[in-house]
Amino acid sequence: MVVWIEEEAYLTALEVCALLSVKPQTLYAYVSRGVLHSYRQGKRRQRLYLLREVESLLRLRPTRAAGPRAQLPRAEEWIGDG
Repeated sequence: MVVWIEEEAYLTALEVCALLSVKPQTLYAYVSRGVLHSYRQGKRRQRLYLLREVESLLRLRPTRAAGPRAQLPRAEEWIGDG
Protein backbone atom coordinates (compact mmCIF):
# COMPACT_ATOMS: atom_id res chain seq x y z
CA MET A 1 0.00 0.00 0.00
CA VAL A 2 1.60 3.23 -1.14
CA VAL A 3 1.48 6.06 1.40
CA TRP A 4 1.34 9.54 -0.08
CA ILE A 5 2.88 12.38 1.94
CA GLU A 6 3.25 15.83 0.40
CA GLU A 7 2.95 14.39 -3.13
CA GLU A 8 5.68 11.79 -2.54
CA ALA A 9 5.00 8.05 -2.59
CA TYR A 10 6.39 5.93 0.27
CA LEU A 11 6.47 2.19 0.97
CA THR A 12 6.73 0.23 4.21
CA ALA A 13 9.76 -1.92 5.00
CA LEU A 14 7.83 -5.12 4.23
CA GLU A 15 6.80 -3.79 0.83
CA VAL A 16 10.36 -2.74 -0.01
CA CYS A 17 11.72 -6.14 1.04
CA ALA A 18 9.18 -7.84 -1.21
CA LEU A 19 10.01 -5.62 -4.19
CA LEU A 20 13.76 -6.01 -3.81
CA SER A 21 13.58 -9.68 -2.79
CA VAL A 22 15.73 -9.02 0.27
CA LYS A 23 15.44 -9.75 3.99
CA PRO A 24 14.76 -6.93 6.46
CA GLN A 25 18.39 -7.17 7.63
CA THR A 26 19.58 -6.40 4.09
CA LEU A 27 17.20 -3.46 3.84
CA TYR A 28 18.57 -2.06 7.10
CA ALA A 29 22.12 -2.55 5.76
CA TYR A 30 21.17 -0.52 2.68
CA VAL A 31 19.93 2.27 4.98
CA SER A 32 22.99 2.19 7.23
CA ARG A 33 25.28 2.37 4.20
CA GLY A 34 23.33 5.23 2.60
CA VAL A 35 21.94 3.26 -0.34
CA LEU A 36 18.37 4.03 0.75
CA HIS A 37 16.99 6.56 3.18
CA SER A 38 14.28 5.77 5.68
CA TYR A 39 11.78 8.25 7.04
CA ARG A 40 9.90 8.04 10.33
CA GLN A 41 6.13 8.19 10.07
CA GLY A 42 4.65 10.19 12.92
CA LYS A 43 5.55 9.32 16.50
CA ARG A 44 5.58 5.59 15.83
CA ARG A 45 8.78 3.74 15.03
CA GLN A 46 7.52 2.67 11.60
CA ARG A 47 9.90 3.66 8.84
CA LEU A 48 8.92 4.49 5.28
CA TYR A 49 11.00 4.44 2.11
CA LEU A 50 10.67 6.68 -0.94
CA LEU A 51 9.23 4.74 -3.85
CA ARG A 52 11.46 6.57 -6.35
CA GLU A 53 14.60 5.51 -4.44
CA VAL A 54 13.43 1.89 -4.37
CA GLU A 55 12.73 2.05 -8.10
CA SER A 56 16.29 3.31 -8.64
CA LEU A 57 17.62 0.20 -6.91
CA LEU A 58 15.37 -1.99 -9.03
CA ARG A 59 16.98 -0.50 -12.16
CA LEU A 60 20.33 -1.81 -10.89
CA ARG A 61 19.00 -5.36 -11.10
CA PRO A 62 20.69 -7.37 -13.87
CA THR A 63 18.71 -7.97 -17.05
CA ARG A 64 16.95 -11.27 -17.77
CA ALA A 65 19.92 -12.19 -19.97
CA ALA A 66 21.88 -12.63 -16.76
CA GLY A 67 19.61 -15.52 -15.82
CA PRO A 68 16.23 -16.12 -14.26
CA ARG A 69 17.56 -16.04 -10.69
CA ALA A 70 19.43 -12.73 -11.07
CA GLN A 71 19.09 -10.51 -8.01
CA LEU A 72 20.61 -7.35 -6.64
CA PRO A 73 24.14 -7.92 -5.42
CA ARG A 74 24.66 -8.09 -1.68
CA ALA A 75 25.36 -4.72 -0.10
CA GLU A 76 28.89 -5.77 0.88
CA GLU A 77 29.74 -6.46 -2.77
CA TRP A 78 28.92 -3.07 -4.23
CA ILE A 79 29.08 -0.54 -1.42
CA GLY A 80 32.46 0.57 -0.15
CA ASP A 81 33.14 0.91 3.53
CA GLY A 82 34.12 4.50 3.23
